[in-house]
Amino acid sequence: MNSLDRFAADKLDELEGKLLRRRLHEDLRTDGIYVERKGKRLVSFSCNDYLGLSQDERVTRAAADAALSYGAGAGASRLVTGNHPLLRDLEAALARFKRTEAAIVFGAGYLANAGIAPCLVKAGDIVLIDELAHSCLWTGARLSGAEVIAFRHNDIAQLEELLRQERPKHRHALVLTDGVFSMGGDLAPLDRMVPLCEAYDAWLLTDDAHGLGVIGGGRGASHVFAGVAPPLQMGTLSKAAGSFGGYLCASAPVIDLIKTRARTFIYSTGLPPACAGAALKALEIIAGEPDLVAKPVALARRFSRALNLPEAQSAIVPVVLDSPERVLEAGAAMERAGFLVVPIRPPTVPAGQALLRFAFSALHTEAQIDAAAEAVREFLP
Repeated sequence: MNSLDRFAADKLDELEGKLLRRRLHEDLRTDGIYVERKGKRLVSFSCNDYLGLSQDERVTRAAADAALSYGAGAGASRLVTGNHPLLRDLEAALARFKRTEAAIVFGAGYLANAGIAPCLVKAGDIVLIDELAHSCLWTGARLSGAEVIAFRHNDIAQLEELLRQERPKHRHALVLTDGVFSMGGDLAPLDRMVPLCEAYDAWLLTDDAHGLGVIGGGRGASHVFAGVAPPLQMGTLSKAAGSFGGYLCASAPVIDLIKTRARTFIYSTGLPPACAGAALKALEIIAGEPDLVAKPVALARRFSRALNLPEAQSAIVPVVLDSPERVLEAGAAMERAGFLVVPIRPPTVPAGQALLRFAFSALHTEAQIDAAAEAVREFLP
């Protein structure tokens, strides 16, 4: 075995010993909430398709029509020949829906966050980032070349202290946070963060991947609190919108700068037409069906009440356990009971923590919620 293969094998053995090795499972989603895994049909609580739109006939038909009209792929980066008309329409729809001047669509949410921060800050600037922010926000922060400092999760007092101490030392400041935190399901306190950042001339970016279509009337975390709006509203089209891609909604000058300087935009092929067509139809549904949008959080709150957990703030409810061993045991028990709830282990969550992450869909029934709560009850701390 050569040195590269030996390195990989040794690393895998180390991860295996810590119960942290990850493996792919082939899943067949037969509709919005059912998954076939290893020949067994399971009710899934591990999918981010919060409204079931990825398999909604209106959305899949829009995707098919787009592919038939414009082809399977964009063919090039958007600054070359990959900027098909549906992307223009999608950006206009996003800006209207998020109530900003303009928007830009990326090939994926990770590409968006890896590209935005390096356009806005560099050496001599500072990035302040919530310690539990998504991996792609950390990637963009580190790629920027700016000084990066983490603040304790949702700790506004510490964020204010860091701004007071560090802002005068740096040319520009960027603050990064999830709008809805993907593992905990809790919200960033944007009603306090927005005015704080404005007071210190710090630019606030929220990653609203898990908020769009679910909270704030479907507009996401940036629209939960009246009268506050971060200047940089990033999100994805792959969760409640049921499609794929990432976006940033902001002012026209900011979007124009991102279009001409973001490396992950300039050097990536444009979003496939089918994804853009599906996302356009999904946004139309989200804007027009408030009862559908409200259902995932209502079901999440039914689940959290049944287990005496803190009231759900989003469509995500974590059941926190104390070790990888315990969470793997709980995940296996849930599967035997007919539910798919994928165990979450480090590094997705901090070392020393593990959890079952329940994600609720508008397509789940109350009976399924109650049965899942009963099945997981024995594993509660």
